[in-house]
Amino acid sequence: MKAAVKSLDGSPVKEIDLPAVFDTPYRPDVIKRAVLALQSTRYQPHGTDPLAGMRTSAASWGSGRGAAQLPRIRNGSRAARVPQARGGRACHPPVTAKILVEKINKKEKILAIRSAIAATTSADLVRGRGHVFGDEVICVVEDAFENLSRTTEVISVLEAFGIMGDVTRSKLSKNRKPGRGKLRGRGYKQKKSVLIVTSTNPLRAAVNLPGVDSVTVGELNAEHLAPGTHAGRLTLWTESALQQLHEVK
Repeated sequence: MKAAVKSLDGSPVKEIDLPAVFDTPYRPDVIKRAVLALQSTRYQPHGTDPLAGMRTSAASWGSGRGAAQLPRIRNGSRAARVPQARGGRACHPPVTAKILVEKINKKEKILAIRSAIAATTSADLVRGRGHVFGDEVICVVEDAFENLSRTTEVISVLEAFGIMGDVTRSKLSKNRKPGRGKLRGRGYKQKKSVLIVTSTNPLRAAVNLPGVDSVTVGELNAEHLAPGTHAGRLTLWTESALQQLHEVK
């Protein structure tokens, strides 16, 4: 498979052969497993106080009194401690000892990343995610792109490649979320846009563009390439980044 390397103004410079990783079969089941395993590492353990509802003088009266053998408070008859009693302990409460992180085999994780990389070349998958792009879904730019320091310069390159419309789509998709998450620092949701992959350092000039993520080849993971477990993210590669793809593990 070949791809055209373009300059910053969108004009073709040369044609290169894509690495063998782009020939990996599409495995949505493995990609989903890898993304969920990665997301599980961000879960925060939470649980109740082990003594909640148990700090009481309640004790059972025993048998022979014609009353249920529930723990009852001393000098009274109100039930306590048990889950069905007012102020009693919770029944099967969450505990901090619960294992939240899902593990995945190393070879499965590698296969998921390789499969997600290959999925970025499928126009049907990329369009199925809602991305907007021009005539070519494989976007490769010369290494001078990594030296850009201003956001306006990055925007000019994206416009030359015909993918700036996808950034606009992400900007317009931002809206207020329903539910309690608004009170917990996650009040908005926004669709993902272009993924920029560089060779050495992430492109800092692109961090303020809505929906755009910038990572190096060594930082690539399944969630970058398949947000929400759905593969086919619109990706912009630099020429040096493609040359390093054989090192992805």
